[in-house]
Amino acid sequence: MSGHGQCKVATATIMGTEAIPVEVQVDVGPGLPSFHLVGLGDTAVQEARERVRSALRASGYTFPNARIVVNLAPSPLRKHGTGFDLPIAAGILVATGQLSPQSIDGAHLAGELSLDGGLRSVPGLLAHLIGARDCLKTFIGPTQATKYASSLPGINYIPISSLRALDPKKRPTHIHEQGTAIRSDSCSLDLADIAGHDLARRALIVSAAGNHNIMFVGPPGSGKTMLAKRLAGLFPDLTPRESLETALLYSVAGFDEELYLAGKRPFRAPHHSCSLTGLVGGGVPLRPGEISLAHNGVLFLDEMTHFAPSALQSLRQPLEDGVITLVRAEGRISYPAQFTLVAASNPCPCGYAGDFQHPCKCPPQVIDRYMNRIGGPLIDRIDLNLRIDRVDPSRFFSGAQGVSTAQARTAVMSAREVALRRDGCLASRLSGKQLHRSCDLTESAEGRLLDFAAKQHLSGRAITKILRVSRTVADIANVQRVDTEHILEATVYRSTTGAQS
Repeated sequence: MSGHGQCKVATATIMGTEAIPVEVQVDVGPGLPSFHLVGLGDTAVQEARERVRSALRASGYTFPNARIVVNLAPSPLRKHGTGFDLPIAAGILVATGQLSPQSIDGAHLAGELSLDGGLRSVPGLLAHLIGARDCLKTFIGPTQATKYASSLPGINYIPISSLRALDPKKRPTHIHEQGTAIRSDSCSLDLADIAGHDLARRALIVSAAGNHNIMFVGPPGSGKTMLAKRLAGLFPDLTPRESLETALLYSVAGFDEELYLAGKRPFRAPHHSCSLTGLVGGGVPLRPGEISLAHNGVLFLDEMTHFAPSALQSLRQPLEDGVITLVRAEGRISYPAQFTLVAASNPCPCGYAGDFQHPCKCPPQVIDRYMNRIGGPLIDRIDLNLRIDRVDPSRFFSGAQGVSTAQARTAVMSAREVALRRDGCLASRLSGKQLHRSCDLTESAEGRLLDFAAKQHLSGRAITKILRVSRTVADIANVQRVDTEHILEATVYRSTTGAQS
């Protein structure tokens, strides 16, 4: 064994959802025994010195009594996390002749070392795998990588459970192992379990069919939350591309992503005390927030008026563009955030404005101030706005069964297929000439829309919202041209007054 030498090991640091290539350069040479780590590593990276030292000794290797310098190149790039432990340890072993260079040749390494030499997973493991595949390298890292195999065709990886397994003689004999397919559980919340609220249930179907944002306003106990929680079950399963996008976000955030690899759509319901950073993302290092974790799924804001106004207004860009861009000292990072918003709110501070059973105690100016916390620009981005009132108790015992989630989901999937085949996108993303061409209004439908717009003094944005919703309603009915009945239904979803049953 030679005590001195050099080695270069390929790895990456996570920025946003991308694995940015980093080269770990190790030099073990003469001088006073020391261990220097340079290259703009954060605290977790600097602590790798102690983890690597203990892991090497616990694994039966010799920690060199020499001057060790580890450079993480490129140096100007900030590096985060504990994923550098494994490549640093491997570089020291190769540089000191305790491990053959061929054992890590053409490989991308990442993983956190425990003090006993075991290997742990790291946030962004999926991003590391994708980065290794794109660079045509074999990934060597934690055994948790196995679960991604079926979702990443063309990936070569060697799962290891400890530092000792870096030795080819102690590795598994296979390079690629097919992961076990994970099945997504069907949604246990069924639309058929809801008594009454026929129009609200129909609105949920329209919302899912066209990815339309929806808001329920009503008194406490009227069923707003119950309805909102059933929206996610109406969507079709994630496509393979969407599954990978969603799982990647959960991976870099350090959360379990297995359900999303299986096709389950995310449903996020942050508490109204959620901070701006928690909602849109941020922190050190940067991590995706709730709106990005809801990507390709549903974001439910219960008690919407209780959220901080700054947090609510931060939703405007992602609702419009489907992406959130965070600008910090370390750089500019964008996370995907294409979600369907479902919001619920009381109509006033006491909760009973417009209720027939409980008198409201709030002055008109207090009610206006309460609802204005949401803000007009955000309301403009919500296509479906319904008033929800309590259901008559007799409906609970009528025995009447409405449309089930399974039936509604079939209708939603059919409508989405029609829209995607015709326009390449869902109705909520249509605008301008493409929207008018897609709707192809009949003469009577155009007349009805113009009459309604004149009476209600609607803006161009409001008319666009009605056209988008009516296009989705027509797709559910599998009708090519938008007719009067579709316009009429779309106008119903603009009202926040009146009982819904």
